[in-house]
Amino acid sequence: MEPINFDQQEQIRLIRCCMCGLEIEPNPANMCVGCLRNQVNITEGIPEQASLYFCRGCERYFHPPSEWIHCALESRELLSICLKKLKGLNRLKLVDAGFVWTEPHSKRIKVKLVVHGEVMGAVLQKEFIVVYTITHQMCDECHRSEAKDFWKASVQVRQKAENKKTFYYLEQLILKHKAHENTLGIKPIHGGIDFFYATEAHAKKMVDFLTTVLPCKYQHSKKLISHDIHSNVYNYKFTFSVEIVPISKDSVVCLSKKMTQILAGISPLCLVYRVTNTLHLIDPTSGQIAEINSNTYWRNQFNAIFNPKQLVEYVVMDIEPILDKDRKFFPGQGNISNRHILADIWLVKASELGINDNTIHTRTHLGHILKPGDSVMGYNLDESNVNDSNFDKLNKENIPDVILVKKHFGDGAHKKRSHRIWKLKRLAEEDTGSVDGKDFNEFMDDLEEDPELRRNVNIFKDSKATPVDDNDVNYDPNEPRITLEEMLDDLTVDDVEMAE
Repeated sequence: MEPINFDQQEQIRLIRCCMCGLEIEPNPANMCVGCLRNQVNITEGIPEQASLYFCRGCERYFHPPSEWIHCALESRELLSICLKKLKGLNRLKLVDAGFVWTEPHSKRIKVKLVVHGEVMGAVLQKEFIVVYTITHQMCDECHRSEAKDFWKASVQVRQKAENKKTFYYLEQLILKHKAHENTLGIKPIHGGIDFFYATEAHAKKMVDFLTTVLPCKYQHSKKLISHDIHSNVYNYKFTFSVEIVPISKDSVVCLSKKMTQILAGISPLCLVYRVTNTLHLIDPTSGQIAEINSNTYWRNQFNAIFNPKQLVEYVVMDIEPILDKDRKFFPGQGNISNRHILADIWLVKASELGINDNTIHTRTHLGHILKPGDSVMGYNLDESNVNDSNFDKLNKENIPDVILVKKHFGDGAHKKRSHRIWKLKRLAEEDTGSVDGKDFNEFMDDLEEDPELRRNVNIFKDSKATPVDDNDVNYDPNEPRITLEEMLDDLTVDDVEMAE
């Protein structure tokens, strides 16, 4: 028996490629990998050109079967949409995928793919580029918008009040919590504002937010637009009418006898010192405080008898704090404010100072911030004609001549409005409140004077404003101001030309 020649055995295992004659190991195709790659196309059936649908109105891409999503150029989301557009890609193993740079305005997107495929026992790899053409197509929401039939539900927010401070506060709460993200449109109208939504659920979410942050009530209605009798499908438009409590900060209210009993014997004449999800009341003559929630208010509705537009300026002549031992307490009395100090105060009208020295005596809860010589704003009850049934039932001897509201910082505080280094964002370009903008300026003054009020408001730096000079004659270091730590940087996008 002849010995086995291993070199000869190795040569027997190799064969020649039927195309190029290269020695290869035997395979079912009898071809080398190079010839097999040239003869067999593993990407056959995968298109190298496709279309992407883009809505120019909302700048979203179509994601089959029925979704439109926002995608940045060369993002993962856009790459996912591109890969899902290729039919037959699931037959191969995708190894790598990435974008090839194209001019952003060319309406072309190129994606480079690397795939593996097994053919007759051999694994082949191939790189190829798919070119996507961006085709403009209007989405359903933009189509309804252009057809003036874009909304399915609306929320109408109104406040029947002379002063719009509460309305402006609500506007800032909406901006801070981004409660208007799902809106299709915002329209100031009739001293209020309307929000439009694509679905009833989005509108209901907005109503839930409003009822959470402010005392308000709403009514729900729907209107039949169309009806398909064959499929029994109804098309409705829904409307939510929201009414905000018609009382603002620094207003004076007169409570009924029933309400005073509900609020632990508080005085009928109360000052509204804050409006949140409840009405915060304080009795200026005793310092007793109370809160009225939305349900209690709308069951026992009352209006303001004095609004901030009726404030009168007074000058403090003398002030004397009242000690706790001199106060009158009674069983069942409600909570007493710890932030305020009761004091007897003697006043003179600023317009009559030096002309008529008729001193007015009253009691106030502002004993902790007032001193002789200060200016203070208040309501003159003695010379006012009040048209209110609850006020007519009061004993005239128990009605104070003046109810003081807040400390006044003089005309310099109003002159500095043009030098504010901060600003507020608005829901709409048009003013949603008063025509002259006076109410909005007063709301901004309240933000400067009340740190508790601006806690729920986003305040932004105004890069265009000129700071107040410390050497200015109108500058008062004691005036309340918003510090830089409380301000946010406003995001501005400026187009800057690239240098050559």
